[in-house]
Amino acid sequence: MSTCVFCQIVQGQAPATVVREWPDALAFVPLGPVVPGHTLVVPKAHVADFTAPGPAPTLAMAAASELARDLGGSMNLITSAGAPATQTVFHLHLHLVPRAAGDGLALPWTPAR
Repeated sequence: MSTCVFCQIVQGQAPATVVREWPDALAFVPLGPVVPGHTLVVPKAHVADFTAPGPAPTLAMAAASELARDLGGSMNLITSAGAPATQTVFHLHLHLVPRAAGDGLALPWTPAR
């Protein structure tokens, strides 16, 4: 999709700091990382979210799992399906968010909200 920024990144038509690439997925640094090491993993095929039929969601999750394992440490894996669930870019993306004790990052569903 020519209007999808993540498709543009996958196709090399928009800039991004690429962290890793697989045949079916791409990992890159988001524009506004919430902590050092915050990375997005997206399927190369355009699908809206993790409920999409076909292999793209599974392949993206496998890539995210591999990258998280290689990075090591504590980590959140966050994704959303639909605007009410806080999805703002409608191309499946998995946030890998490294965590550390006392990092001060309060997720929307924590008591610190």
